[in-house]
Amino acid sequence: MIYTLTLNPAVDYVVRLPELREGETNRASSASIRFGGKGINVSLVLRELGVESTALGFIGGFTGIALADHLAALGIPSDFIFLPDGMTRINIKLNTAADETEINAPGPRIPSDALQALSEKLCGATSTDTVILAGSVPPTLPVDLYARIMARAGASSTRFVVDAEGESLRSTLPFHPYLIKPNRTELESLIGEPLSTEDALRDAARSLQCAGARNVLVSLGEQGALLLDEEGCFHRAAAFSIRPVSTVGAGDSMVAGFLAGAARGYEYALKLGIAAGSATAETEGLASRKAILRYMA
Repeated sequence: MIYTLTLNPAVDYVVRLPELREGETNRASSASIRFGGKGINVSLVLRELGVESTALGFIGGFTGIALADHLAALGIPSDFIFLPDGMTRINIKLNTAADETEINAPGPRIPSDALQALSEKLCGATSTDTVILAGSVPPTLPVDLYARIMARAGASSTRFVVDAEGESLRSTLPFHPYLIKPNRTELESLIGEPLSTEDALRDAARSLQCAGARNVLVSLGEQGALLLDEEGCFHRAAAFSIRPVSTVGAGDSMVAGFLAGAARGYEYALKLGIAAGSATAETEGLASRKAILRYMA
C-alpha cells in the first residue's frame, strides 16, 4: 500500500481575474475550489493512474470534513486525525494573465497527542508499503519531524519518499529514503551554490546520494528532469513544449507518475513522471489519466 502524508492540507480558493488592482474592488472572471496539499495531490494523481493509496494527515473544522468527504467521493481511502481545535486552512490563489499570487494560511496547531497518534499509525507500515512525506513541516512541529518518523519505522524496511526542502529533507538522508525530489531551487539551497550546468546538477545529485538518498529525482521545469537511480546511473528526460496554465501540483504529479511507473524500470518511471507533471502544468487542476497517457504516447 502507498500512504501519502500531508501534515497541513488545504482548501484552495482559486480566483482568476484579468488583473489585480491593489486597494480596489476586483471582479473575478472565474473561481473554483480545490482540495489539496502535496501528499493529497499525489493521491489524486495516483488514482488517475489506477494506483491505490491512503491519505494520512491532520484535518479540522468544517473544511477538514469537506476535504475528507471529497476524497471519499473520489474513492480515495483516508485515515486522517481530526483535530479538536482549529480548522483545515483555506489558501487563496490569485491568477492573472501576468502572474500567480498565493496567500497561504498557517493552518491549525497540532497537539502532541495528535502527533503521537500519527506516529503510531506509521509504525504499522511494513516492507511492502511506501510512505510519501510531502510538503513543509508546520512551524509548531520539529523541523526534523520526517526524520523522526523514519527513525521510528526502524527495521520495518518501509520505503519512504521525501518531497520537502531544507532541513526537513536534509535530516532524512541518513535514513536512506527510497526517493527524494528536489527542484533546482531546492537543490541549490541544499548544496549552497548555484547549479547552472548539467555537470553541476549531476554532482549535486551525487552528493545527496552519497549522503544517503537511494534515488534522486530533480525536477527542472521547462528543462525536464534529471534522475540519479540507486544503481548510480543518470537518466535525463526533456520537457514537453507546453503553455503552462498553473504550476501548482506539477511536482506532486511527477512523484505520482514516477511511483506508478517504477515497477517497469527507472527509465519508464521518469517518463511517466514527466508526462504527469506536464499534464498538470497545462490545466487548471491536476492531470487526468487521459492527458497523462496522451503525453506518454
